[in-house]
Order: sequence, then structure tokens, then C-alpha cells
Amino acid sequence: MLIEKIIRRLKNDPDYKWESVYSTRDLSIISGRRAIQVIRGMWQKIWLKRSSGLLFIGSRVKISHAYQLQCGKNLILEDNVFINALSEEGIQFGDNVSIARDSILICTGVIAQRGKGITIGSGTGINARAYLAGQGGITIGKDVIFGPDVKIFSENHNYSDPLLSIKAQGVTRKGVTIGDNCWLGAGVTILDGVNLGQGCVIAAGSIVSRSIPENSIAAGVPAKIIKNRITGEHA
Repeated sequence: MLIEKIIRRLKNDPDYKWESVYSTRDLSIISGRRAIQVIRGMWQKIWLKRSSGLLFIGSRVKISHAYQLQCGKNLILEDNVFINALSEEGIQFGDNVSIARDSILICTGVIAQRGKGITIGSGTGINARAYLAGQGGITIGKDVIFGPDVKIFSENHNYSDPLLSIKAQGVTRKGVTIGDNCWLGAGVTILDGVNLGQGCVIAAGSIVSRSIPENSIAAGVPAKIIKNRITGEHA
């Protein structure tokens, strides 16, 4: 099929193949929508720090400080995505990254405290309504899967002094790192200072407040390791 061959070429993946059959009507709607996104992307590329290949931009996408955003080939930003790239290191996307509708990526919250930035590796898919707060730095590896409503926070407010308002006590920033080939289920929350090793699976609804070693399956509030994904050994 022609569209399948085009996608295979764009992704530079000779093994890419559709597992489902679509009607001509389905394909017309899909290809027409992508064509409109490419046209929007051609205009947006002018303002980016760096981009290569095609850029797919949905409707009502807003990119603030676009001059600090770098992207590889075939970045997809679906409808209503909001990105604020103002930060020390900006935002960097690898090839074939997709950000689903209504997601928010923000690097600097309070102007007085410039954030670090966000890096997302090639082949990673961010599902709908994600919230990535990159004030302390967020690094996401390659081929990572996000369910909908995932939230990542890379800073914490200080609150130890009872004589001062929490707002006046500043923040602590450790940053968040997510290794390659991880799967974060729907509604997962990752807190500042967490390092997820590669190959981790985090169950839907979990709140991760501590680092998780590679190839672990974790679940709960707070998340605890259930077993090793490779060996099957229980914690």
C-alpha cells in the first residue's frame, strides 16, 4: 500500500507494517489531515532553532520561545499542544517523536527561576493530556510509551521554615530521567529526583517518588517494585 510505503520511508524503518486494513475513505481522511499538518509545520519550521525532515502541526498548537526548540525528523504535535521552551537548554526532540492532543510541555514556570529544559529521544510517543514540567530538567530516552494523563515534575517547593511562606522558600531541583524502552501507564505521576532505568513498566495510576532500577515492574502509591520484567523474580 502506497501510504504504508511512504510512512516506512519517512521513518526509515524497513520493518514498519500496518496490522490493520483501512478503507479508501479512512485513508483519505488520514492522509488529508496529515497533509494539512505538514503545511502548518512548514510555517512553524521557520521559527525553530533546528529541525530536519517533516514537521506535523495540529490545530491550535502554541509554541512559545520556539527559537529554543530543536527537533529531528517527523515530529508530530497534535491538536491543542502547548509548549514553552524558555530554559537554559531548551527542548530537544529526536526523530519520530509524537505528542498527543492537549499535552503541555513547560520548562520555566516563574520567570525569576529559569528552568533547565526537556529532552525526548527518538521513537517516543507521549499520549494525550501529558504534563511535563522541565524546570529541573527532564530526560526521556528512546522508544518510551506514555499512556494518557501522565505527569512529570522536576522540582519541589521548600517548606521547612514555618516562619516563612512556602512561596518565599524557593525550590529544589534534582531532575527526572527515564531510560529507553519504558512504558508508563495511564495517569502515572513521576516526582522530582526519580531515575527510571531502561525497560521499566509503571502501572496505571502509580505515583513514583523513588528511583526504579532497570527492567522493573512497579505499581502503587507510592510505587513499589513488584518484580523484574526479564527474570520474573518478585521483589
